[in-house]
Amino acid sequence: MLYPVLRDMNNWLDNDFDDMLNTSWMARMNVTAPAINVKENDKAYEVELAAPGTTKDDFKVNVDKDGCLTIKLEHKDEKKDENKKEHYLRREFSYSNYEQALTLPDDVEKDKIEAKVDNGVLHVTLPRTPKAEKETKKIEVA
Repeated sequence: MLYPVLRDMNNWLDNDFDDMLNTSWMARMNVTAPAINVKENDKAYEVELAAPGTTKDDFKVNVDKDGCLTIKLEHKDEKKDENKKEHYLRREFSYSNYEQALTLPDDVEKDKIEAKVDNGVLHVTLPRTPKAEKETKKIEVA
C-alpha cells in the first residue's frame, strides 16, 4: 500500500509546481502554423499545405525570378454572433497570416507551376524539366 501514498505525494508536488509555474494569466497568441508536406516523383514536386476552413481566395502563391516559391495565407475569421450558447473550448483551426518561402530546385519548370485548393488543402504542383539523356562521349586516351 506504499505505492498509492507515493503517487498521491507526487500529485501533490506536481500540483504545487503547476501552481507556481502557471502561465494561464499570460496572453497567448492564437496562431497555428499549417502543416506542410513536400514530396517528389519523376515528373514533379508536390507541396501540400493543410489549412482547414480556408478557400482559394485565402491563398497567394508566387514564384520570383530567383526561384523562390512564396505561399501566403490570409484568412479572415468571421465572428458570428448567431449562436451565443456555443463557444470554442479549444481552437486550432485559426489562421490569420501565414507565409512560407521555399527555394525551388533548378529542375522546376517555373512557367508551368499550378496551384489548387481541395478540402482545405493547398496543392502546388511543380513540374520538373525532362531529364536530358546523358550523352556518352568517348575520350581518346593518348
